[in-house]
Parts: sequence; structure tokens; C-alpha cells
Amino acid sequence: MAWARGEPAGPATAAQRALTSACAGRERSPGGAGSTRPCRARGLCHTPAVRRLLDWIFTVPFLLVFGAILLVFDPLQRLARVFGRRPQERVAGWLQVSLVHAMRLTGARLAVERSSQLQAGRPYLFIGNHQSMFDIPIHGAVLRSHFPKYVSKRELAHWIPSISYNLRAGGNAIIDRADRSEATRVIRQLGEQVVERGVSAMLYPEGTRARRGELGRFRPAGALALFEAAPEVPIVPVTIDGSWRLLRSNLLPVPFGTRIRVRVGDPIERSPDEIGSAILAACRQEMTKTLEGWRA
Repeated sequence: MAWARGEPAGPATAAQRALTSACAGRERSPGGAGSTRPCRARGLCHTPAVRRLLDWIFTVPFLLVFGAILLVFDPLQRLARVFGRRPQERVAGWLQVSLVHAMRLTGARLAVERSSQLQAGRPYLFIGNHQSMFDIPIHGAVLRSHFPKYVSKRELAHWIPSISYNLRAGGNAIIDRADRSEATRVIRQLGEQVVERGVSAMLYPEGTRARRGELGRFRPAGALALFEAAPEVPIVPVTIDGSWRLLRSNLLPVPFGTRIRVRVGDPIERSPDEIGSAILAACRQEMTKTLEGWRA
């Protein structure tokens, strides 16, 4: 299986690269280009007090830039929506890319593995594990050409600049988690939209974030409803790891130098005699195998 690697994030600053290198325990040797030697500051960088200070130094500008991006893109989306749904979706895609760029202010590193079988612009049903609220902009940036739509709790559909507007105007499924039958109906409508408009859907079967990165129990009802509503759309397992660390202290501070990995698997083609629960189990098995491989 061939994989294409990519990183939809901007370059780190020279200071960030130097700090990341130093805290990794290596520094460039004066003896020649490319040579390294043990870093004299390694012990200092690994002390809890210095690490905490480093976290705070980069958290403040990150939160300011993150908030500014949300404020700027809210009116941009509203303006784009005047010209139709697709212009708004393109602006929303650039919103996700910008938010991922902002994460680089905390020294975050994003590594992406993508199946070569994916076709740009083709609709898919993406099934992923869920570790952090940052999963949404990361997946939105990585899968931008597929115009992914999400299933979101209704509390997020108001009062959050850019995000709430995109949830309401961008064709996402907004659900009341206390009303399971209504939630299933809305997810089914999302599947129908995938078929009619050629967009994609991103669903997290765990239903909530994994606070420490562990893969939680799948709640199959929503995924099965989505599969039934879009019976010919390929299903793609997506695995993410490391994003949970960004919220380890609830953003106060954001840990510096977090490594985040994403793997977009091979599309699973559909068949009339398929068993939805078996496909969902295969997606979970793919996620488990990928997480174990990364953490070995």
C-alpha cells in the first residue's frame, strides 16, 4: 500500500525550531554541517519549571492568534455565503487551514499519512477516532478537497465566532444528544446530502473525546444510519493521535512541541450485501492497529 505524506501547516519560526531541537536533547556541532552532539541544555529543558514556562510563553500568542482567526473568518464566511454554499465551504476550508497554521505557534508538529487511493473531490464517509476539539480543524485542513461535514452537539451552534456559523450554514448535522431518535434522523439527512451534493461526512463513533488518547467504545447507531443513507459512498478510516495533549491542561497552558499524527486509510468500497457493523468493526481495528504501531 502506497502512502503520500503531507503537512498542511506553515513553517516553524527559527526560535521554535531551536527550542524544539534543544529540548529533544541534540544541538548542531561546530565540527561540520549536519553533525550533532548532546545538548548541554538538555537537563534544563526537561525540568518541569522550564517546560511550564516554555508552554506559557507560546500559549499566549497562540490563543490571541487563534481567536483573531475566528473573528476574521466569521464575516468572511457570511459574505461568501451570499454567493452560494460552495464559496462558503471554500472559505470554511481556509479557516481550518489557518487554525492549523496557528497551532505551529505552540511548536506543534503535524505528520500526515494519506492513502494514494483517495481521489480529490470525491465524496467519502470518513470514520475517525476523537481526541480533542482540535481534531476538527486538523481533519478539515487535511481533507479540505472533500468538503467534510461533521456531526456536532447543538450547544456549539451558537456564540462561537466562525465555528457556530459554519455549523449552521455549512450543512453540518447539529444534534441533541439527549434525543437519540432525532439525532439518528439528522445524521441520516447528512448522508443524503453527501449523495446529493457530492460532499463528505466525518463521523466520530465514540461520540465524545478521549481525554487521554485511548480509543473509546463505539456507539454504532449514528454510523450505521450514515452508511444506510449513502449506500454507494466509500468508507474511509481516519486515525489521529497526540491531539489530546493540546488540551491536557485545558489550554492553560498548551504544551509546547506536541507531535500530532494523522493517517487517512484506504477507501472501503461498498456492496449491496455488506454488513454495516462489520465495516465499522474493520474501521476500529484499523485505528487500533495504527495507534499501537505509532506508540510501539
